[in-house]
Amino acid sequence: MSAPCFVPADILLPATSVALDPWACIAVDQFTSQPEYWERAEALAAGKPSTLHVVLPEAYLGTPQEAERMQTIRRTMQEYRKTVLTRSVHGFVYVERTQMDGTIRQGLVGAVDLEAYDYNPGSKPAIRPSEKTVVERIPPRLKVRRGAILETPHVMMLADDEKKTLIEPIGDHKDALLLLYDGELMLGGGHLRGWAVEDPALIAQINAALGDLADEKKFAARWPRAAGEPPMVLAVGDGNHSLATAKAYWEELKKGLTPEQQKDHPARWCLAEVCNVHSPAIEIEPIHRVVFGVTAHELYKAIDEWDKTQGEETAPSQQRFALADESGELLVALQNPPAPLTVGSVEAFLNDYLPAHPEASVDYIHGSSTAMALATRPGQKAAAILLPDLAKADLFKGVVLGGVLPRKTFSMGHAEEKRYYNECRAID
Repeated sequence: MSAPCFVPADILLPATSVALDPWACIAVDQFTSQPEYWERAEALAAGKPSTLHVVLPEAYLGTPQEAERMQTIRRTMQEYRKTVLTRSVHGFVYVERTQMDGTIRQGLVGAVDLEAYDYNPGSKPAIRPSEKTVVERIPPRLKVRRGAILETPHVMMLADDEKKTLIEPIGDHKDALLLLYDGELMLGGGHLRGWAVEDPALIAQINAALGDLADEKKFAARWPRAAGEPPMVLAVGDGNHSLATAKAYWEELKKGLTPEQQKDHPARWCLAEVCNVHSPAIEIEPIHRVVFGVTAHELYKAIDEWDKTQGEETAPSQQRFALADESGELLVALQNPPAPLTVGSVEAFLNDYLPAHPEASVDYIHGSSTAMALATRPGQKAAAILLPDLAKADLFKGVVLGGVLPRKTFSMGHAEEKRYYNECRAID
């Protein structure tokens, strides 16, 4: 059996006297168009230990604050490593995040092996991105990663663990574990608790569950069309470009290392939280499309003509979606879908349609009510493409059978529910 792709780590935490608010801060790719959020966060963290001082919010990219923060991040990392990060865990951290609706999202924080991950199209490693990686988004993040001595994760991985063997059993034993932190997160981020998982028996249990998810025969039985391919163990659910940046930095760094040094250099791994896609607390919501400059009826005709060019006429498939505007709704049933998921077929159509119709444009919308409001706005010619709910298993189906999901396929929860930076790890 191959080595696990998700392993115990030397995890660093601040002293117990350091409160989660304002120590933990939200992922840097949130609220990018709302600088007022980051101004409030800066005010809360001023003069106090906070992960906000060792990350670069993307709202600051291209502003004078970017250069200023780049100068202070390295110095702050050095200071925190010496005086703030005084607690350590060798193993995993089991976390529970109370979300806005009261549900509790369970997770395991550990280290993913970057040698088991690849974001290049066509690759089939154990860890795969769920959506296409936009390589142009890596360089700004690489400036922060390159030469840093610490990392703190907002990467969330997903496991297709329908039998709940990986994370949930650890939660069943949490009362016997050391409680590491328990508190509110800044600016409405909910409540966060974490426990140390250092017991060799529990770590062996985690490894066994990962081994089961990586079993070739079981993978082939679940996905017969992928039989013979290397099993996919984890998918990147959130923080795709942060993980890609860690990979890019490792590929850059390892060129100067000997094979022996590459085996255990800290930068080979990246701290991340793994969640179970089948958890009731994980919400996978479709992202709808609104096409401007065209009516629903016109778009229906265009889709019908395009569908006929995708293959021989067949019975309607299971891929169905609705088109809507102020005139009402039209149901579309594709006969020759080119992708394993409806959203992929819709995106394939738009990729053909939009270049041929320069008067049309598309926007990607969270929430069907918002999409409908845009498509029925008086005096505006627009059509909403209302996509069906995305079954949780479909996320893995789309990645395993289709490579990666199309851009803007799904959303995981509200912005405030994204992972907050909290645990740290040395990478130098």
